[in-house]
Amino acid sequence: MFSISNLSIQFNGVDLFTSISFMIGEKDRIGLVGKNGVGKSTLLKVMAKDLEPSGGRIVLPEGKTIGYLAQEIKFSSDRTVMDELLTVFKEAHQLEEDIEAINKELEERIDYESDAYMRLITDVTEKGERLGFLDIGKMEGKTELILKGLGFNAEDFTRPIKEFSGGWQMRVELGKLLLLSPDLLMLDEPTNHLDIESILWFESYLKTYKGAIVMISHDRMFLDNLTKRTIEIVSKKIYDYKAPYTKFLELRQERIDLQKAAFTNQQKFIDQQEKFISRFKAKASKSKQAQSKMKQLEKIERIQLDDVDTSHIQFRFPPAPRSGDTVITAERMTKAYGERTILSDLSFMVARGERIAFVGKNGMGKSTLIKLITGEENFDGELKIGHNVSLGYYSQMSEQSLNPKMSVLETIDDVATGEWRSVSRMRGLLGSFLFGEEDVDKKVSVLSGGEKARLVLAKLMLKPINLLILDEPTNHLDIASKDVLKQALLNYDGTLILVSHDRSFLTGMVDRIFEFDNGQINDKLGTIEEFLSSKEVDSFRSYESDKPAADIGSKKKINKTPKVEAPSNESKGSGKDRNERRKAIKNLERSIEKYEEEISKMEVVMNAEDFYNDKKAAGGMMWKHQEAKKKLDIKMAEWERLSEDEN
Repeated sequence: MFSISNLSIQFNGVDLFTSISFMIGEKDRIGLVGKNGVGKSTLLKVMAKDLEPSGGRIVLPEGKTIGYLAQEIKFSSDRTVMDELLTVFKEAHQLEEDIEAINKELEERIDYESDAYMRLITDVTEKGERLGFLDIGKMEGKTELILKGLGFNAEDFTRPIKEFSGGWQMRVELGKLLLLSPDLLMLDEPTNHLDIESILWFESYLKTYKGAIVMISHDRMFLDNLTKRTIEIVSKKIYDYKAPYTKFLELRQERIDLQKAAFTNQQKFIDQQEKFISRFKAKASKSKQAQSKMKQLEKIERIQLDDVDTSHIQFRFPPAPRSGDTVITAERMTKAYGERTILSDLSFMVARGERIAFVGKNGMGKSTLIKLITGEENFDGELKIGHNVSLGYYSQMSEQSLNPKMSVLETIDDVATGEWRSVSRMRGLLGSFLFGEEDVDKKVSVLSGGEKARLVLAKLMLKPINLLILDEPTNHLDIASKDVLKQALLNYDGTLILVSHDRSFLTGMVDRIFEFDNGQINDKLGTIEEFLSSKEVDSFRSYESDKPAADIGSKKKINKTPKVEAPSNESKGSGKDRNERRKAIKNLERSIEKYEEEISKMEVVMNAEDFYNDKKAAGGMMWKHQEAKKKLDIKMAEWERLSEDEN
C-alpha cells in the first residue's frame, strides 16, 4: 500500500490542499478529477517527488517503484526511438549484477543466523522478484509490441527522436514507462497525443497492468473503461469514491444534495436557538435555559458547504456568413517531406454545411492536410477555397503561438477589431471563458494548459467564420468545458472540419469521415459510431486482450448457440480437457444469453419517453446497463478464446 498522510501543498502562496490523506492499494485504478487549476497535476508531481509538499508525508513501501508521465516533457535525446526505449533495460541489467554479487557473498559467509545474513537474503529475494516482474527475457519483444501499439511503424524504430513532434516524443516517454512497469503508474492526460486506435490499444494494455494506476484524464470514456475509484479535489480537500467517473458524478450530486440539506437544517436550528437566547437571556426564569443553549451552540461543529465551482465557459459561435455552395475543392494534392510522402494524389470536395471528421493514426497526414488547407504548407496539386469563405482555425499548437509576455487582455486586444476594441466588450468575452477580473492581467506564461486553450478559443470569437477547422481542441479542456464546446459546435451553422481522438466528443458531431491511411483518404458518409464499429470488425478482432467490443461500443453479438465443430486429428489435449472446455463453453453460452436478455429488457425501459423523469432511478438503471454490458463483453471474450481452442 502507498500512503499519503496529512499532505498540505502551497503553490504561489495559495493553499491547494490542507491535510489530505488517502491510501493506494497494489492494484488500484484511480481517476483523479477536479476543475482546472485545483492542483491535480501538482499532487502527482508531489507524489513523484518532483515537488516538496508544505506538510505531511508520502510513504512508499520499501523496494516499490513509481513512474510518472507529465503533461509536458522536454526531450533532448539524440537516440533513435528503439535505442531510447532500450535504456530501460539498465535497471534489469543492474539487478542481475546485484543478484550475482549478493549470491557470491552468501556463498562465502557462514553467519547464517546473523541479522546481516538475513538482510542479504531479503535483499536478493526482493531484487529477484523485481527482476521477474520486469521479465527481461521478453522485454525486446515487448518493446516492439508497445511501440506498435502506440502507433509507431517498424521504419520509425530507427529514426532519431528529435525528428518527431512533441506528441510523438510523449509516446516514446509513455512507452518507456510501460516497459519499466512501475508498481505505481501515474499518468497526467496520457491520451492527449494518442489517436483513437492507440487509445484502444492503451486501454487494453492498462486493463491487464500488474501495478496500481492513478490518472488524470478529461476523456470520460477512458476513465470509465479503466478506473474503479475516483478521487475528487474540491475546496482544498478530497473526496474518495469507490466508483468510476460516471457513477462518481451521481454519487457526488447525492453528497452535495445531502450536504446542502444538512446545512439548511443546521442553520434553521441555530436560528431558532439564537432567537430563544436573544428573547430570554435577560429573564431570570429563562436565563439558565438561555445560557445552556448558548453553550450548546458553542459546541456545535458548523457544517461548511464545499465551495463547488459550477462555473463553465458560456459561448455560441457567431452566425456564419453565407459562403458559396462549394467550400473546398482539391485536385491531385501531394505532400512530401524529402523522400517521405505523407499525402499522395488526393482529390475531394467539401460542400457548405458539411461536418467532417478527420480520423486515422497519428502520422497519417490529418494535421498535414489541415496545414495545406490553411496555407501553412506548400504542396503539389491544386486547392481552391470557395467564394466568400472565412476560415477560423484552432491547431494542436495554438497554445504555443500565444505570446508568453502578453497578458490575457493584451492577447485579445492584439487581434480585436471594430466593436471588439471596447475594453468592456473584451472583458465580457474573457469572462464568458472564465477569466475573472483578476485573471485578465495575468501573463500568458503563468496560465495552465486549460486556460491557454480557453484563451485561443476566445480569439476565435472575434470574427464571424463559416469554415471552422479544429485540430484536437479538447486536449487541455476539462470535461465540463468540453461539453460546452461540443454544444456550441452542434449549434454552429457553418462548415466544420474536426480532428479529435476523443470518442465521446466526436459522437453525434459529424456526418462524413475522412479516414487517413498510407497517404490516401477513405471518404465515408456516416457517423463516428458507424466508423468505429467497422474498425472493430476490420482491425480490432485479434486484439491480445480479447475484448473487441468492450472498448468501442460495438453492438455485434455472437450466436447464442454457436456451432462447436469436432476437433481435428491434431492433439487438442486430453479427452477430459476437451470435455471440461466444452462444458465451460456451454456455461458461457447460457451466461451470454442471460446478459443479452437482461440488457434488452433494460434498453426497453431506457427507451421509454418518461425514463428521465426520475433522474435518480434513470442514473441507477444506466449504471446497471453499463455494468451488464461490461460483464457480457468479458463472457463473449472468454467464449471466443475457448471456442478458438476447441476449433
